[in-house]
Amino acid sequence: MSRPATSATSTAATPAQLWTRARGAALVIALVLIGGIALATVRSTDSHGALDPRSADPKGSRAVAELLRSRGVTVTLATTLDEATSATGSGSTLLVATPDLLTHTQQSALLGATRNSGGRTILVGAGRSSLPILAPAVTSATSTPVENRTPDCTLTAATRAGSAELGGERYVTDPAGPADSCYPADGLPTLVRLPGPGTTDTVLIGSPDILHNDRLDQQGNASLALQLLGSRPHLVWYLPSLTDASATADTPDDDTTGNFLALIPSGWLWGTLQLAIAAVLAAIWRARRLGPLVTERLPVALRASEATEGRARLYRKANARDRAASVLRGATRTRLAPLLGVPAQAAHSSDHLLPALSARLPETTADPRTLLFGPAPADDTALIRLADQLDALEREVRTS
Repeated sequence: MSRPATSATSTAATPAQLWTRARGAALVIALVLIGGIALATVRSTDSHGALDPRSADPKGSRAVAELLRSRGVTVTLATTLDEATSATGSGSTLLVATPDLLTHTQQSALLGATRNSGGRTILVGAGRSSLPILAPAVTSATSTPVENRTPDCTLTAATRAGSAELGGERYVTDPAGPADSCYPADGLPTLVRLPGPGTTDTVLIGSPDILHNDRLDQQGNASLALQLLGSRPHLVWYLPSLTDASATADTPDDDTTGNFLALIPSGWLWGTLQLAIAAVLAAIWRARRLGPLVTERLPVALRASEATEGRARLYRKANARDRAASVLRGATRTRLAPLLGVPAQAAHSSDHLLPALSARLPETTADPRTLLFGPAPADDTALIRLADQLDALEREVRTS
């Protein structure tokens, strides 16, 4: 009589189960994306970035640009090196917003265009990446917080402005040189004027805060900014950009990685670190022990013979004769040990099991060592013969 076929039970998750498990994470990701898009949309209105003379944001510089225009100064925005150098002349001031973003080739071209121009060059936040080329007579020291500081120098623009909010980069100059060192922090200036040939000069400002919209009305910030930027009738406001074609013509040894990392706000770096820590904590939480195992009834009752046949098919499909022989020999040793009076923990030790077996069957024709501890069979026929010999050895022990 044939046995009715039983339907196989699948353990794979259905689409509905997958959606139930993933909908929470999908909802969180969707909310984050929607929030980010909404925030970017709101902030994109009338916002062009920090130190941009078109931006009305707190970190923008529209206020100082409008004040300069009201005093007759022409303000020209440049986003490429060619635009900045072509607009520079004896009656102009060139403000470089972030000189450290310039490659070495760009810095050299900028220096060549301004060295004998008769105008003024203002470098905002110049550090170790730009000073060796643009201001080789000055080196950068450790940075300092932006605070209200006094001029402590004879520079006319500084003495007229009085106290201002300076900080950021600190500079080391030659004490015997002609440089004007102002607004010191722990003995090192945060604003330096370097005179050049003729009417040419270079001004280093350690931090851009005096140019920001939200700080312009504090202390003498507005007066200092207007005097430094409005000393010539024409101001070229240069905002370096990585999309500038001249940035790709640099030498291979330039620190392009550092320039790229300088574009990443520190908040994003801290946010990434926090997300990494949160991921590790979540992994630890999910990997915690959930308590002892609980026995459950199987959804389908399987006969022992079916499980044995299934495992045998897997061994045969994988050509795992060594594994199959090891399982057969191990099971036989486990069953023989109590029959021979060998402790269970010594059942798989040839030094304990074989002497007891030889004492029990002194005249057996089979080689117990080869049967119980021998090498893997060479083919399927040898494996079947090994199984038969193990059965025969076990029957012989039971009947002796």
